[in-house]
Amino acid sequence: MRKIIWLLLFFITLNACKKEENQKITPEVKKEKVVKPKYEFGFNLNNFSVLVDTIQSGDSFGKILFENHIGYGKIEEIVQATKDTFNVAKLNVGKRYTVLKTKDSLEKAQYFIYQPNKIDYVVFDFSTDSITKAYTAKKPTKTVERTASGIITTSLSEAMDSAGLNVYMAHELSDIYAWSIDFFRLQKGDSYKVVFTEKYIEDSIYVGVDNIKSAVFVHNNTPFYAFDYKSDVIEGITDYYDETGKTLRSQFLKAPVKFSRISSRYNLKRRIRYYGNRIRPHRGTDFAAPVGTPILATANGTVIESTRRGGNGKYVKIRHNSTYSTQYLHMSRRAVKVGQVVKQGDVIGYIGMTGNTSGPHVCYRFWKNGRQVDPLREKLPAAKPISDELKEEYFAYIQPLKKQLDAIPLPEVNEEEN
Repeated sequence: MRKIIWLLLFFITLNACKKEENQKITPEVKKEKVVKPKYEFGFNLNNFSVLVDTIQSGDSFGKILFENHIGYGKIEEIVQATKDTFNVAKLNVGKRYTVLKTKDSLEKAQYFIYQPNKIDYVVFDFSTDSITKAYTAKKPTKTVERTASGIITTSLSEAMDSAGLNVYMAHELSDIYAWSIDFFRLQKGDSYKVVFTEKYIEDSIYVGVDNIKSAVFVHNNTPFYAFDYKSDVIEGITDYYDETGKTLRSQFLKAPVKFSRISSRYNLKRRIRYYGNRIRPHRGTDFAAPVGTPILATANGTVIESTRRGGNGKYVKIRHNSTYSTQYLHMSRRAVKVGQVVKQGDVIGYIGMTGNTSGPHVCYRFWKNGRQVDPLREKLPAAKPISDELKEEYFAYIQPLKKQLDAIPLPEVNEEEN
């Protein structure tokens, strides 16, 4: 019996040894982890030690590179070699930059990439001692067409906000209709419909509104259509025209300030309590806005005065042609000089309280044939319409766009809001 037990123990031990030996012969093979390449700016970022940051106050191109182990001599060489592509003195605070460095203990910078906006970027390549270069490029973007509509209950910007639209859209629409609609006098029940495109990076990163293709704004029960059309193919000039081929652009903007309010109108019979209720004519239109708000030239012209004088405070006067001139009073700061040619919409100064004024505003004065008149009552000349040779093509172009606009439904307005 003992012999049988010993034999069983012997065979059990022998099998256990064989199993252990087999396990040693065929070790488990571990799978290597595959690292997915991560591309940005045309580089596989996995090949570098990557630093991503934003330009801070006090930062400079040289300071950033020196902190990443590039000597001053090499920095000067990079600046000189790339100055025709990009001026490194123009790095703006808050803008994103990326430094690609060697993957070793030194982590020496090889590329510096600066992004002035979400799409454009500048690459400084100093990865080799022999060649230093810089080039500009753009991130690939995708354009998506969208439609939107809204009804004004309080203001245009609030209507856009409730529709989930970027505030930039309100500015764009106000620019398009700046010559045909007085946005200081929008009425409750006015409405808009718009077809526009937005840009995205990598299908998910929102860049912003790309272009407004067409729009219709109903103001005081009158529809105002706007279609973006390239009227000069050679020069690449585009403008907005209505359904009849007339341009929406006048020679003059309706106001020198965006999103302001009229605090005092042109009034030759205005009485002022401070002066014993005597008549003190007001030959300008006051647009109230916070100090520092940009003041815009309402039309193309030449600056004929830029000075400070008496109750006018700091002001700018522009001669537009032999008929019209405009003046902008009470500025905190002037941005143009005498003799300078300005274009419609250029910033010529900033809202202030210089001279005789009780609050921040710009007093906008308008001359016609040497006499001050009320610009809001003047029938101002419009720019040129679509040329006769382009009209047939234009009408064919806008036909589907107008159908698309008309088919966009307006949102339902809560009765309580009315």
